[in-house]
Amino acid sequence: METTQERATCIPPGEGKAVYLVGDTYTFKVVGAETDGRFALIEGLVPPDAGPPPHLHHREDEVFWVLEGEVEFLDTDRTLLAGAGSCLRIPKGTLHRFKNVGTTPARILFLVSPSGLEKMFEEVGEPVTEGSVAPPPRPADIAKLLAVAPKYGMEIPRQP
Repeated sequence: METTQERATCIPPGEGKAVYLVGDTYTFKVVGAETDGRFALIEGLVPPDAGPPPHLHHREDEVFWVLEGEVEFLDTDRTLLAGAGSCLRIPKGTLHRFKNVGTTPARILFLVSPSGLEKMFEEVGEPVTEGSVAPPPRPADIAKLLAVAPKYGMEIPRQP
């Protein structure tokens, strides 16, 4: 019986499929198709004063590792300030959000388990093209996110 062993992969800096999603840029470093759905690893580039609205995932646990910048995380009813080198774990079902509170773009790695969230990013986001920059969030982008998110087990409570 012949077996095939998986090989290591290396994704150099600046490489990987990337999408703009509601003002942020997300680059897929490892996707579920490569891990039998066990996890995905996504790099986020979040402009100052940006980040997603409060939301929760019914399927995925998330781990955030702040590589650059200063990011404020909401964890249900408290906020946590995370600088470069900080690591946060958000269990599924936890209301959370992150916001870049610094003056320069924040770079964050997201480990999502199980995978699948990257498919929502692809469906809602728009592909990054060379020389382009992330557009600010537009009403149509937010409407699309609100419409598609439930399909992927993501809940975005109504904003006041």
